[in-house]
Amino acid sequence: MPEHDFFAESAAYERFMGRWSRRLAASFVDWTGVRANETILDVGSGTGALASTAAQLAPSARVIGIDPSIAYVQHARHASRPHAARFLVGTAVALPFPGGSFDRTLSLLVLNFVRDPAAAGREMARVTRPGGTVATAVWDYGGGMEMLRAFWDDVVALDPAAAPRDEGHMPLSREGELGSLWRASGLLNIEERPLVVEQAFASFSDYWTPFLGGQGPAGAYVRMLPDAERMRLEEKLRARLAGGGDAPFTLRARAWAVRGMVS
Repeated sequence: MPEHDFFAESAAYERFMGRWSRRLAASFVDWTGVRANETILDVGSGTGALASTAAQLAPSARVIGIDPSIAYVQHARHASRPHAARFLVGTAVALPFPGGSFDRTLSLLVLNFVRDPAAAGREMARVTRPGGTVATAVWDYGGGMEMLRAFWDDVVALDPAAAPRDEGHMPLSREGELGSLWRASGLLNIEERPLVVEQAFASFSDYWTPFLGGQGPAGAYVRMLPDAERMRLEEKLRARLAGGGDAPFTLRARAWAVRGMVS
């Protein structure tokens, strides 16, 4: 089973969350301090947003992405510039590299979907050299990720029984939780900060249509709804975000990020 098996179709994921992750990747890479000639591992590389961004910003770096989904790895290989980054199939809790192999080990928007994030944190620290950096970021699903916050608020208003599905309950998505995980992983000099990006939507349809692809907990919920209930949710969100029409709008998203040093 993939660690993040909600996201089974790479093209559908790109339409749903890929445009967000690519915006966040640049800020995250900059904050983690990626430099020329470093060896960098992207754990849970998905469709390649982080690894490709790191390779573009530090062209002389050796970048490897690893993900349990064959479909994601194939997508990343196809989308990446030739020789910009390598992509492998593998799991975050059993990284197939010797200890101290990388200068920086990074992970973007995935640890909350890993079944054992503590084991993943230890593995990320293990494969990073002494003095190297280990860093990750997760969306603030509780309030800072407006695209999903609007969705779940309206879902629960229409269907209170759906409250347990709300991604606001996601692990590691609240301030301080990633720092606690990094301390438990034995990392030093831990720093945490929010990273904020914006996404413009050309219309309400631009916002809503990707939910129909069944990606993530939100897409899975939409896909299971009967047609009449799905239409009620669509119209409620349309009224909230686009005044009942199809006007363009912009939403913000905040992620919590953490970095630490291997002793």
